[in-house]
Amino acid sequence: MSKKLRPFLLFLPVIPVLLFIYLPVAWLLISSISTRAELLSTPIHWIPRQPTFQNYINILLPTQGTSEVAKTFRITLLNSLLVASAVTVIALVVGSLASYALIRLRFPFQRPMLIGILGTRMIPEISLIIPLYLFATRFGLFNSPGILIITYLSFALPFAIWLMAAFFDTIPIELEDAARIDGCSRLEILWRIILPISAPGLVSTGLFVFLTAWDEFFFALLLTSTVAAKTVPVAIAEFTGRYVVDVGSMMTGGVLAAIPPVLLALIFQRYIVSGLTAGAVKG
Repeated sequence: MSKKLRPFLLFLPVIPVLLFIYLPVAWLLISSISTRAELLSTPIHWIPRQPTFQNYINILLPTQGTSEVAKTFRITLLNSLLVASAVTVIALVVGSLASYALIRLRFPFQRPMLIGILGTRMIPEISLIIPLYLFATRFGLFNSPGILIITYLSFALPFAIWLMAAFFDTIPIELEDAARIDGCSRLEILWRIILPISAPGLVSTGLFVFLTAWDEFFFALLLTSTVAAKTVPVAIAEFTGRYVVDVGSMMTGGVLAAIPPVLLALIFQRYIVSGLTAGAVKG
């Protein structure tokens, strides 16, 4: 009897954690298909009595009476996809070269430099906004996806370098020695040996960088003001007006914004799990 009860007793503490994680997501989905009257009703209707997909129609297929924020939400989705994808690709390419050099090459101040790269993540974001704003206006990058890409790389690239450096450090150096005996150069070793072996680490790093760029709000709010450069977090915040809050559209925007990261996580789930655990043991 105790053997049968043991799994159940071990699972009991997990239930509050699961509720804490998934109840906000469930309420997000419920609110996106609820009418405004039901969202404001007392007591709250946890299950909508008259579910509707009008909020999704207003965003995906806007009509003449649709609000301006809902009409432009699709454009902000494309902007976020462009910025997050560009940041991810650049961070992986530059981060792979930098992390491999920091791990395998020997030069003065190698270790302090690696620690210093991670230390840049400790700088508060608010302290960087004024120089970044002046830089954007000076070079004509204000209100463009380019300034967001540059800004996001300033904190995504150190993160990518640190993660990939820890992963590259677990790869046996004997593999590289054998390749150098066969005549491979440093770049050939990186391209033909290190990167294929490091595929799980690259995928997990790329996903974390993508999520960081996709969810960033502070810099996107202050460095963009037109629909040509606004991203999804800023667009969702704009559903809050001066006198009214469009809760249904805001929740619908949250659901649509969550779809790309969730799809990426499901597609690359196998690589993510192996990438997170591969750097735990060296050798």
